[in-house]
Amino acid sequence: MNTILLVEDDAALREGLTELFIRDGYEVIAAGSLREARERLSDAVQAIVMDVGLPDGDGVNQCREWRAAGETRPVLFLTARGEEFDVVRGLDSGGNDYVTKPFRMQELLSRVRVLLRGSTRTAQTTSRSGFVVNHERMQVVKDGEVLPLTLTEYKIVTMLMDHPAVVPRERLLEVLWDEGGKFIDDNTLSVHMSRLREKVGAEHISTIRGVGYQWLDTSSAESSC
Repeated sequence: MNTILLVEDDAALREGLTELFIRDGYEVIAAGSLREARERLSDAVQAIVMDVGLPDGDGVNQCREWRAAGETRPVLFLTARGEEFDVVRGLDSGGNDYVTKPFRMQELLSRVRVLLRGSTRTAQTTSRSGFVVNHERMQVVKDGEVLPLTLTEYKIVTMLMDHPAVVPRERLLEVLWDEGGKFIDDNTLSVHMSRLREKVGAEHISTIRGVGYQWLDTSSAESSC
């Protein structure tokens, strides 16, 4: 049984989410502050669901500290903020996903399931275009350096590399969010693609307008979202 560390300062929401996760088959360790989260993050935890605005600090900064210390377990942010700046800031801190309040409960459960599946992928190493993909560690290496990809960016780049043809946007959304794209709009996917291009090189990701994206081994890609 998977265990989730739930970090939420709103007691009513924390209790409701705890019941939701338990009904879906998870163990839940609940915390109402960053201090409690740090104290309760044990080896038993497989994923972290964390509010951004907490009484004793910022969840995004805490995620950044965990990543700097080598913490690799997936982090999903819960927040009332929805501006693109906040989305990018959360993803750049090492967060794997971002849900804006108010959200649908089934949407949240779906995203948590996707994160947990991604964190338990079987071992395999593949290479393309000078990139080496370690599926066991969920890392992409270029010129001996591990690229600082979020889990979502890792899933996108490996899916593009694994397919010689164009990957439709709808297929990317289906794989990433497990619900046929119902809960995520194109703008969020575009944010991920923009950040991914900065990290792997815009020349490797081509936009096929009105269709989707394609990985290129040459520098002839169209780099707009």
